[in-house]
Amino acid sequence: MSDALPPITLPRVLDDPGLVRRLVEANGPYFPVQRYFQNEAQYRANTGHQRMLIAPNFRGDWAYDAPQIDGVEPLLFHEGFRDAAQRIFGAEVVRPQQVYANLTWQLPFAQGPGHTDVPAFRGVDRTEHPTQLLQMMGHSRLFERYRVRIATAVAWFYQGEDGGFEYWPDGPDGPSQIHEGEIFNTAIIGDNDFMYHRVRPVGRRADGIPGPMTLETRLERIEGERWRLLEGDQVLGSPHYQDLRISVSWKANVFVDAAEARLYDEHDDELSIDAVWEAFYRDLSARGEAFDEPPDPSRDESFTELLGRTYLRAPELRRETA
Repeated sequence: MSDALPPITLPRVLDDPGLVRRLVEANGPYFPVQRYFQNEAQYRANTGHQRMLIAPNFRGDWAYDAPQIDGVEPLLFHEGFRDAAQRIFGAEVVRPQQVYANLTWQLPFAQGPGHTDVPAFRGVDRTEHPTQLLQMMGHSRLFERYRVRIATAVAWFYQGEDGGFEYWPDGPDGPSQIHEGEIFNTAIIGDNDFMYHRVRPVGRRADGIPGPMTLETRLERIEGERWRLLEGDQVLGSPHYQDLRISVSWKANVFVDAAEARLYDEHDDELSIDAVWEAFYRDLSARGEAFDEPPDPSRDESFTELLGRTYLRAPELRRETA
């Protein structure tokens, strides 16, 4: 049984899907998504991999509370996304907050065993705290009283046969579903803080992965259809636009009614970061875990790994379908 609410598929996102290409081309360069991790311990706790793999999966942040680039308004204030969010969550209040683009090239294996998105809590969110901490807070279920429910739309603007979306609507122990093939200008709106999901393979295994890459590797457009992957002055690859798996994610805070929205706005019932650590310490002790309380738990790698081992859940790797 899943904690996630059932998703909704939108068969047509934009009347002018060329908008996304114009935004992609105008707002590079793009850098690896691994920049969201502060250290390798956070990466290990979130992914299960022992070493940080810098893969050709790039991110562009287009809106956070307000547009950060010109022209993103049709996506940030998309009525279809808003309406689906209201239906899924039974929400009277839907506040669009984020839009970001993911560009993936030649990553011929599924991206991890499946994950949930970064949650937010009243008083503790990604504006001041590491995304990995928020992930462990979400997986632990210790802070549900303070959770801000978030609706997520993922829309695809890629016409390749691969690179689809795999998701587990019945929870990580249930069967997955795959959205792949004719997915251009479609979207799935869902409860992605609870619904496990991942990106399917992009490109051919025989071509391998470009590299070696670092957090400074950048993807930028040259002209027309031509792009390049750069590490300093070294060219690691030269994809064409049609080779890039492009998706756009939209997120909105959703509230059942105006009273719940006021609770969020007025900051009357919020978590403090000290209360978060105390809750983790109590729960770990109750589980019989032996540990020393670190002076700076957000940066302590051994404590981060303990949180990951204790709380992280993911679909079983035997469900790999790549």
